[in-house]
Parts: sequence; structure tokens; C-alpha cells
Amino acid sequence: MRVGVLDIGSNTGHLLVVDAHGGAAPLPAYSFKQSLRLAEHLDASGAVSASGVEALTSFTAEALVVAEDKGCEDMLGFATSAVRDAVNSEEVLQHVRDTTGVDITVLTGEDEARLTFLAVRRWFGWSAGRLAVFDIGGGSLEIAGGVAEAPDVAWSMPLGAARLARTYFGDGRPGEEEIRALRRTIRAEIARDAGHLLRSGAPDRAAATSKTFRSLARICGSAPSQDGPLATRSLALADLCEWIPKLVEMSGPELAELPGVSASRTHQIVPGALVAEACMDIFDLAALEICPWALREGVILERLDQLPTLDRLDRS
Repeated sequence: MRVGVLDIGSNTGHLLVVDAHGGAAPLPAYSFKQSLRLAEHLDASGAVSASGVEALTSFTAEALVVAEDKGCEDMLGFATSAVRDAVNSEEVLQHVRDTTGVDITVLTGEDEARLTFLAVRRWFGWSAGRLAVFDIGGGSLEIAGGVAEAPDVAWSMPLGAARLARTYFGDGRPGEEEIRALRRTIRAEIARDAGHLLRSGAPDRAAATSKTFRSLARICGSAPSQDGPLATRSLALADLCEWIPKLVEMSGPELAELPGVSASRTHQIVPGALVAEACMDIFDLAALEICPWALREGVILERLDQLPTLDRLDRS
């Protein structure tokens, strides 16, 4: 079956058209995305602004047309941290539903971590043993770990790269005090619940997903995207620690020239790097493997798992 997965993140709206069949890896067929930056469309009261609602509604309407044009049988829409945390999330999604007919589900932070873990587990397989997964989004950080397809532990923290950039850096470059305050906040937040993962012992494999980790790994020398998803990629703590002081000193245009960094995300690189560094340091991980599958694939895989067996066979 061909499915459209509509991912409304804190940074980007992304429609991924996928050919999905039970027992096979989801095969991306088409991608349509726009920079929405919903995390930056929250007003002082914590509500998505009128301009943010309009941007989301417009993108959803366009995505629906794309999905129909590409022959999608089903549309799976979900939203993460920016919409989840907005005080007017129900009104925002009702407006989208009334205008476009598309129903978008808000994932809890725990569900986001759980579904991302499912995708990473399926990618690496059972040979990964006890698996730990880290995902830095625009609005939140998700951590999960376990030995099965469902994680033993899964939780979310408000440590997304876009959220931290907006809160600590404003529109300017961070100074020494801002960096120190941010670093202290990140580490205290992660360490508070680190025992959830640490009490089970060291993972056999530790992995990271999504754009921030991919960008950091590319900066530190991992294979470019044109090498394909099967290329082995990793992010080493030693390399990241060497790069962070350099990243802090770079201007926006200089950051945009780095491999793997888009101009729209330059302001998020430093806070994202500090979160990644803290994760590896606090959980005593020398490196993280970069997994090409993440939340979107987890949503697709769970949907396929829910189809009746005969239905899956008929559609394959």
C-alpha cells in the first residue's frame, strides 16, 4: 500500500510518501516538506500564533494534494512537541481539520520516544541486543532503551534544539554566560531521570536519529547523504567536544557553509550540539551510531503491524 505520512514537527512540516508492505522495509517514494518553525510561532501565552496556524493549514492542504497526486491510499498525520505544548493545540488542529479534512494526531512525548525506538530496533535488528536511542527534535529530546521492540523505558524532555535556541540565544550569538547557563540546564535535566536507562546497565548498542544528530555527525566527518542510507555513520564524543568551541565562535553564514547544515537551522546547531554532548557524557557513550530511520518510519511500522494478516498479504 502507498501511504502518506504527514509529520508536523517543531521545525518542519514533512510529507513522506511511502510504499509500505508487511514484512518489507518501507520504501520512500516521494518527499514534500516546508520550514514551518512552529516552535518559533508560539506567542507569550504559549499559543500558536495566527500566522503559525495559517502556515500549518496551508502546508497541510498542499500536502493533501501531493498525497492524492502520488496515489496514497491512506494519510497518517501526527504532530510533536510544538503543537503538543501549545495551549491552543485543540483549536489549531480543529481549524486544520475543518479547512482541509486532514486529522492530525498529537503524539505524547513517550509515544514519540517509543515509536522512534521501534524504528531503530527494526533497522538494527535483534543483533543490537540492549538498545539505547536518542532523538533531538526541534522542541524536545526523546530517550528510550530496552531489549525488545517496545522499549523498557521511554521519556521526553523539553530540550529540543529550536526551543533552546529561542529561550537562551534570542536573535544574537551566545556569549560565554549563555553557553554556561544552557549547558548547566541541559545536564541537570538529562541527569534527573538518567537512572531510568542506567539502572539496566550499559547498552549493547547506542543510536541516534533525526536531523540534528545527522548534521552533527556530518560536521564531524561522517558520510554525506548522497552515499545512501546504508552507509555507516556515527558521531564520536571526542570529535564533538573538539567541534563545539568552533561552532560557538562561528557566525550564521559560516555555520551554513558546514556540511550537513541548512541555512534555516544554523541557530540550532550549538544548542543541539550541547544536548548531544550531554547525552553521550552522562550515559558514558564514546559514540552514537546514526540510524536513518526515525519517528516517521516508526509510525508506518506500527500502522502495518495493526493491519490484519490477510489484509497485509492482499496488499503486498
